[in-house]
This record gives sequence, C-alpha cells and structure tokens, in this order.
Amino acid sequence: MSKIQFDVNLGHVDVSKLETDEDFRREAHRLLPKALVQTGEKAAEYAWEQLQKSLKRIPGMSGNSSSSDKRKFIREAGENHRRQTSSSEQRKIENILIEKLKAMKPKPR
Repeated sequence: MSKIQFDVNLGHVDVSKLETDEDFRREAHRLLPKALVQTGEKAAEYAWEQLQKSLKRIPGMSGNSSSSDKRKFIREAGENHRRQTSSSEQRKIENILIEKLKAMKPKPR
C-alpha cells in the first residue's frame, strides 16, 4: 500500500509568532482536524478511482460516473477518518505538521 501525501495549507499561519516547541505543538494541534480530514479525503479519492477502474474491467459492469456521489463519498470518508484515527496516528500527523511549521520559520541570521 502506498503512502498518501497530504498538504495542509499553512500559508495563513504566522510562524513568526511561534517561538517555543509548545507554540509549534499548539498550532499543529489546532491544524490537526483539518489535516486528518484531508488525509482521509486523499485516501478516499484514490480508493474511488481504483474501484471505478476495477468495475470497468468486469463484463456488464460500469463505474459510477456521478461527480456528486464521488464528492459525497470523499467528504464522508474524510470526516470518518478524522473521527476514527487512533491517537498514535494523530501524534504522527501532528509531528509532521510541527516539522512543516518549523521548516517555514525563517532561520535567524
């Protein structure tokens, strides 16, 4: 199984105000729900595409081409992922967010 990449828009975060490790952790914790939803949505989008490809290979079957069904599936999967992610997985994603936030902070000269 491949790793799903996610990109949370961090452009609105004022990293100049983040000084301590606790500041970074608090901001990552604030961003965590959105990151969890986006991770679940990415995985759901990939699953939807793979399912549609598989269905097209079965004689007499066709995939669901409804864009509204696809959007609903992806949205629900993202929310389910946010609610059902284990605490250890949440910590991993929070740590990734912390790394990304720290990478955005300009280095002192």
